[in-house]
Amino acid sequence: MGAVLLVLADFAAQRVLAPVQLPVGVLTAALGGGYLVLLLRKERR
Repeated sequence: MGAVLLVLADFAAQRVLAPVQLPVGVLTAALGGGYLVLLLRKERR
């Protein structure tokens, strides 16, 4: 699952703002952080 996350983040970083590349770490942190918050909310229930 982690490898798929990195591949998707890399692909999105290259394509989201076409003329400019975003750092992959920014998207990885955003996706991973969102997933962590989702897991924490799920665990709280």
